[in-house]
Amino acid sequence: MMKQPNMRVALKAMIPLFIAGIYLFGWRVLALLLVNLVFGTLTEYMFKRKKGQKVSEAVFVSAALYTLILPPATPFWVSAVGIIFGIVFAKEAFGGFGRNVFNPALVSRAFVYVSFPAALTGSWTEVAKGFPGGFVKYLHPAIDTVATATPLHTYQSSMQLSDNLRLFLGNVPGSIGETSKVLIIVALIYMLYKKVIQKEGMIGMFLGFSVATFLFRQFGVESVVPLPMGLISGGFLFAMTFMMTDPITQPRTKEGKYFIGALVGAITLIIRSFALFPGGVMFAILIGNSFTPIVDEAVNGLKRRKKERSAQ
Repeated sequence: MMKQPNMRVALKAMIPLFIAGIYLFGWRVLALLLVNLVFGTLTEYMFKRKKGQKVSEAVFVSAALYTLILPPATPFWVSAVGIIFGIVFAKEAFGGFGRNVFNPALVSRAFVYVSFPAALTGSWTEVAKGFPGGFVKYLHPAIDTVATATPLHTYQSSMQLSDNLRLFLGNVPGSIGETSKVLIIVALIYMLYKKVIQKEGMIGMFLGFSVATFLFRQFGVESVVPLPMGLISGGFLFAMTFMMTDPITQPRTKEGKYFIGALVGAITLIIRSFALFPGGVMFAILIGNSFTPIVDEAVNGLKRRKKERSAQ
């Protein structure tokens, strides 16, 4: 096993989110995590074994992140197919850890989203209420999955605003890790304190989303969610904390981080407001990942030309 201390910090940051997920949705959350850990690790092991290399601890992070961005009632076989696809085509196909262009967890999620839409978006699991909540339930999908909508689905279909306090505390249907914004912020502070993430991409994403929201609402576009709700609904805050800080798929230059972050924020707003599905952030980040090499090359080129001119 390849030792990666930074990955362990990320895993520790996710522990409270999993505990909250179990409380809100039941022990099926843990079962889903175990499925993804097993299939993700075995998939990477099959590739590393042929090369005589060690499995990276990063695969645990990918499996955990992927689990947190899934609905709790996702069928186990669908989840397993997703993590296998992500590890193979988003990581090993590029040469393994450190060489991947796209975030494996997001590729896994995007693949199952477009391949098995009914399993992921046909219905959502209602959150448990009161104590002990989901700690005494399994929430099997055939019994406890109800035809209820997430806040973004509700706004897109009826322009009905959700209670921002409920959104912030996480007492709403949604993917496992996107619900409690309080715990996401705690995870963000912890990772910043441990200095395992950089803030430029997050700042760019926040500014890009905020400016785009302001401009569209100034022009009277009603499908655009008000900024406070937009920031704390869906997977925006989770993606900003865990995906936009990925050191492998983000630009190497500081200027590039700001630019890609702003691009991702603006694209997220556009997809949320005008596409057939209200999420958008996962596709926005994957689009941003694809532009990362070009942006880094452009920034470095500008710096070289500026340096050459100053030397003349």
